[in-house]
Amino acid sequence: MYIMSELFDKIQKKQATVGIIGLGYVGLPLLIRFGQAGFPLIGFDIDTRKINSLLHGQSYIKHIPMEPVSRFLKQKQLDVTISFERLREADCILICVPTPLTEKLEPDLRFIINTTETIATHLRPGQLIILESTTYPGTTEELLLARFQQTGLQVGRDYFLAFSPEREDPGNKNYHTGNIPKVVGGITPACREHAGQLYRHAISQVVPVSSTRVAELSKLLENIYRSVNIALVNELKILAQRMNIDIWEVIEAASTKPFGFTPFQPGPGLGGHCIPIDPFYLSWKAREYDLTPRFIQLAGEVNVSMPYYVLERTNEALNAERKCLNGAKILVLGVAYKKDIDDDRESPSYAVMQLLLERGAQVQYNDPHIPKLKPGRKHQFDMESAPLTEELLKTMDAILILTDHSAYDYEWIVRHAPLVIDTRNATRNIQDGRAKITKA
Repeated sequence: MYIMSELFDKIQKKQATVGIIGLGYVGLPLLIRFGQAGFPLIGFDIDTRKINSLLHGQSYIKHIPMEPVSRFLKQKQLDVTISFERLREADCILICVPTPLTEKLEPDLRFIINTTETIATHLRPGQLIILESTTYPGTTEELLLARFQQTGLQVGRDYFLAFSPEREDPGNKNYHTGNIPKVVGGITPACREHAGQLYRHAISQVVPVSSTRVAELSKLLENIYRSVNIALVNELKILAQRMNIDIWEVIEAASTKPFGFTPFQPGPGLGGHCIPIDPFYLSWKAREYDLTPRFIQLAGEVNVSMPYYVLERTNEALNAERKCLNGAKILVLGVAYKKDIDDDRESPSYAVMQLLLERGAQVQYNDPHIPKLKPGRKHQFDMESAPLTEELLKTMDAILILTDHSAYDYEWIVRHAPLVIDTRNATRNIQDGRAKITKA
């Protein structure tokens, strides 16, 4: 049985003010969903540019519409701010801050720690705090709960604390924040019930679990599952190429099995905020238990090596044309980590471009979704997207397809390019000019 509280009653009546910390790829869609559900909202972010963009109705994430945000602001249903003193006004606080890695591939929790300290300073009775940021099992208890206990307030009675992992897939037209089931774990049963009741107003299905640790590990399992299987098909791609077999045709054939097989697609490496990063959170935590998660580490090694394979195949393709990689003009198509989005976080395109530049290639890029490259965790490029013209294609020594955006006319690209290295099977339906195409 959960403890009926004044907060629970406010959530039921949609009178509870929802505060969302971090208005990025996770926080902004959540804000829109709770706004559409009718809750009063406060959006918090340390980035003044985001706040100013929202106030002026300007989008900084292309696939997220600004119209609902502008409507909420106009109707006084929403306020956005960099003033974290206003956290006391929020009844429910959702934490959606980044959880990156350090240069040593260890969890970088400074955003969670700083946010926790800020909330603790303003924590009052009758609040619900939910961590959504992906992290290792135990974070909610070891960092948030431990700090909040110092306030003297009792969890599950005075305030409520839960973990509910974000599940975002930018650009997915079938699944969005509202219809992706929401896993929820609480420090106490009352915490879980309060969090579940909140999400039920904005999310179509809530999946309660027994603890915050279960919820934390469930998110890591989802992404480690993908990482391991992508590593498998990436390794098989290299083997298939040496055996003169088209791995994409193999995957398509295997996919006809109606049970026991889920297709994963190979590529130039891993990208996005989750899959390249999340497995390392669990690997790091596993050291406390004297365990080395070999599958996770091996998958990471395979996926990290894929840009080198792309480099090798590019070099082979140029050699076949009696050209040298050193000095070659190469146009990269796509720097987003997946098709049809403007998200370039941890994109393998950056690793490939860096390797090409280090070996003397002259590199340009085109991406219809990313007009200018942004600073990343490991790579810094001062480049703008080159207009994709017939003249540009003809002046290149090779075109390297790293992201298979739908906006690209691949038949036109192959027609005018002297050489195409395809890492995504984007040219699978091209008939004319196939001799120009090298799979990588």
